[in-house]
Amino acid sequence: LICCSFLKKAQPNCTMKYSIAAVSLVCFAAANGALAFAPLHESSCARTTNLFGNPLGGWTPAPAAAPADPVTPQQDNNPPSYSDWGMPAAASVAAPAPAPAWGMPAAAAPVVPEPVAAAPASFAAPVASGGDPIGTLDASQASIVQSIAAAIPDLEVKPDLSWSGEMVAGSPCTLDGRDAPGPANVAWLGSVSIPGKLSSLTIYNGPLTNVPHLLSRCYFDESTNQLQLALDFRPRAYGAYEMVDADGNYPGPEELGRKSFEYSGARADFFNKFATAELQATLSGLSKTLEGAAPTTIQPSELDLLTGSPLAITLTMPASDHNVQVVTEMRQVAADAWLEWVTDPSGTHDHRPGAPINTQYVYDSKFRQNTFLALKDYYAPIFGADATALAAAESGPLDEAYVGGGS
Repeated sequence: LICCSFLKKAQPNCTMKYSIAAVSLVCFAAANGALAFAPLHESSCARTTNLFGNPLGGWTPAPAAAPADPVTPQQDNNPPSYSDWGMPAAASVAAPAPAPAWGMPAAAAPVVPEPVAAAPASFAAPVASGGDPIGTLDASQASIVQSIAAAIPDLEVKPDLSWSGEMVAGSPCTLDGRDAPGPANVAWLGSVSIPGKLSSLTIYNGPLTNVPHLLSRCYFDESTNQLQLALDFRPRAYGAYEMVDADGNYPGPEELGRKSFEYSGARADFFNKFATAELQATLSGLSKTLEGAAPTTIQPSELDLLTGSPLAITLTMPASDHNVQVVTEMRQVAADAWLEWVTDPSGTHDHRPGAPINTQYVYDSKFRQNTFLALKDYYAPIFGADATALAAAESGPLDEAYVGGGS
């Protein structure tokens, strides 16, 4: 009645009959709603009714589902397992279900589907080698270089460092050498072609970014009709990748001390930014379609292990039209990924000015020396006395300034 009198004064045109009805409804709703959120008794039973015995909100909630077992985050010393060709397996981990609020059903844990490898649309049509696998791979490599040049306008040809028919082991060799000192910061691009024998693309990035270097090489052994593929995204910081054991574990602080945390950070940066599960799934899916492919029997040298990444692909296979097509697609996928990283306008992969750039420069200078020596050793049994000259030309200008205090 007091509420009605107050309402009557506030709303003179409102009749007492409607005032009583309205206020009664408001008071009843307030009591019913407010009491619904009264604290629970300290027991295992959640309240399902208010103090009037009515169901909360007009419904009785279903029993809360048991929370999903939490997923233990993977520690850095237990990285993804490696497949038989050297690539970390991409594992999908279901996210833990959020903790249920009282009186509400628990949310089910989302299911993360396995990544599905999709072949690039540009290779929908079969590629016929016509008995010349290197010729087909060369044509694709030239197209890749032109795409890179179109995306990086300051990528200039270096005539004094390029070859146009120099003889290598009795065969003419062409080398398209370029660099781009601008924002993309490409220190060296070397596209090498030896008809019937070799199609190789080597790209080194400058110290302004941490984008991985690219290795994409195919060698055809005519005597055995076998094609050798080497594909890799070479890391820009040392992560002790060569120290991984058979179970995919890396040495921890008990073995390497505080350095292990530095190496762990480098690996995390590499996998999170570049060697993503999607990229791994795409390359892995393509490699599994190769016919008769097996890991290359050439034992990797110490320098190969020091400069390679866990994603390094080294396979030997018959030079069939199907395999040439798949290898062409794999090389295109790798080049597209590299180009996307190096032209990323967000600056995500750029180093801060100052010490990080200087440190990267010192590391890169020594790294490129090591890759040159590893390449020379690989070419030696193939090209004999010309191996050193070819490896040096493909590796581009080498800076020996690192032998100072930064070594």
